[in-house]
Order: sequence, then C-alpha cells, then structure tokens
Amino acid sequence: VELLGKAYPQDDYSNVTEKILSKVGKNLHNKKHHPLWLIKEQVKDHFYKQYIGRRGTPLFSVYDGLSPVVTVQQNFDSLLIPQNHASRRKEDNYYLNRDHMLRAHTSAHQWDLIHSGLDAFLAVGDVYRRDTVDNTHYPVFHQMEGVRLFSCHELFSNIKDGEGLRLFEQGHRTAHKQECHTMEAVRLVEFNLKQVLIKLMTDVFGDGLQVRWVECYFPFTHPSFEMEINFQGEWMEVLGCGVMEQQLVNSAGAQDKIGWAFGLGLERLAMILYEIPDIRLFWSEDERFLKQFIVPHIWQKVKFQPLSRYPPLINDISFWLPSETYSANDFYDLARTIGGDLIEKVVLVDEFTHPK
Repeated sequence: VELLGKAYPQDDYSNVTEKILSKVGKNLHNKKHHPLWLIKEQVKDHFYKQYIGRRGTPLFSVYDGLSPVVTVQQNFDSLLIPQNHASRRKEDNYYLNRDHMLRAHTSAHQWDLIHSGLDAFLAVGDVYRRDTVDNTHYPVFHQMEGVRLFSCHELFSNIKDGEGLRLFEQGHRTAHKQECHTMEAVRLVEFNLKQVLIKLMTDVFGDGLQVRWVECYFPFTHPSFEMEINFQGEWMEVLGCGVMEQQLVNSAGAQDKIGWAFGLGLERLAMILYEIPDIRLFWSEDERFLKQFIVPHIWQKVKFQPLSRYPPLINDISFWLPSETYSANDFYDLARTIGGDLIEKVVLVDEFTHPK
C-alpha cells in the first residue's frame, strides 16, 4: 500500500480499501472555514485564552498535523489495551499490515507526546474505524485529545496546608482511584478535569448548559467518565475522559506526575452546534454547504440550512454466505466502496441458517 509517500507491504492483516485511502490526507480539520476547522479553532482559542503558562504563553500546545498512519504498538500497546481486547479486531480497524494501521483514535499519540516532555497538549486528527452505514457513523471522523499532567507542587500549591499532601501511595485499587494514587490527588485531578471541560462546553454552547457525568470504563484511564450535555431536550454524550493510568504516564517517562486526558469527536460537536443532520455532509464539496461556514470570526453563530432533498430509494438485497469468517462490516465496506455517500443507510433485516 502506497500512502503519504511511504510503501507498506501487505499481508493477511491488510484490509484498507481504496475508498478509505482516498480520504487520507484530506485533513478537513485544517481546511479553513470548514465546520470541523471552525470547531477546532474555537476549542483551541478557548484553551489559549483560559490557560496561560508561567511565561505568559499558552499552556497547551496544539498538534494537528500528525500522520494518521501509526504502529499497532502506538494505537493499542502504549495505551495498555490488552492483546485480546475487542477493539483490536480486524473487523473494526483499517490495517495496512500486521504492524501498521490507520489510527483508531488520537490517543495513539499520547505516549509519544508525553515522552517528548510535554505536560499539556491538544492533538487533533482524522481517525479511522470500520463502522455501520447511517447518518451518524462514518469510517473516517475527527477527534481531539487533551492531556494535562501535574507535579506535586502544581496540584497542591493552592491548597491550604497542602505541604504535607502527596500524589502517590501504596494502596488498593477501588472504583474511585488507582492503587498508586492518594485520594486527595485523584479528587483534585478529577475536579480540575471536570471544571476544564464544563468551561469549554459552556464557551462552545453558551450559558445555562446542563451537564451530567456518567461513570464508564477505558483501558487507559481510571476513574473514567463520559460527559453528556442536554441539548434541545436530549441528553447527548460528547466526550470521554478520566485520570490517566499511572502505568502509561510512568512508561512515557513522567513518573513524578499525575494527569488527566479527554477525547472528543469534532463531528459530534459540529452536528449538535450547527444542526447538521448527516455526518456525510462534512465530506461534501458542494459550495452550497461550504459557503455557509465562511464567517468573519470563529465564534460567529451558524445554523446549517438544508440542501435539496431527493426522495429515498429503498432496495432489498439477499445473499448466502458459505464461510464462517464473514463480518457485517465487510458488507458495509463493500456497499460504501461501490455506492459511496449516496447510500444513506444499510440495515440487516433478517438472518436465516438452513438446518442442513
């Protein structure tokens, strides 16, 4: 496979399609006046203004040009994702070969960026997952990752009588903390993380925003949360976050620090904010779509105006499968490769196994 000026030998893991390869390098998040670029710039602007470092420069650095081709080690192993974890399956990822793949999340860059000495950063990029065909799923979407690490002094400096407090202890893992963290440290990191994200969402969606936190599980954070916002009467999940697994932080060379991480989908935010009904519209080259987002400044309010509507055309297709190795995502990829974005939805209606 030839991609971004490099050649990757194919093997029994290679499953990336021409259709997907054609999307690599489009970098919609870097196209000026694209709705995903607008959202990225708003988040960036928010972090630059809210968090200033000691020298008066922005605390968070932003990386939005990292290559989407990563090693399996970067995408899974560095994030402590177990060998037998379902998220590694071939059916769900685009592999160039056994060792290289298109990143499935921007978290694939966490370890490298921490290892290079960074304490606070945002990483933005296109991510790739084999997925169902409908108006909210697309095999390429865009994510933003945020990471912040704290030293003992940074975390406790504003706490009254905080001199005696420590980040680490030899304890037990519970639902609320990792075995190596003190309860005080986790509480402060969690509080800081939630405050940062509530401020961000309030800036993007406006005051009076209702937010709720749902406990969840990720292999690379503990405790972990999903943030839901109430938008037009509906609760919507907008991001996942948590206290970083110390083992990940230690292996990247920041043993004396504790940190948080979050990951959010730019499409999800843009669809809610601009009322864009279909995720495929982000790939549209139609002037009628793109010119709606040419605004004098990034915080300008925009509401998407729908384009022409064709009446739907429904087709049924049935086929028999001789082998056991088939996955529904194989058919979705086939439909997407041939029909492209004209196909609005693919639904499995029925399955029948002949008794013989």
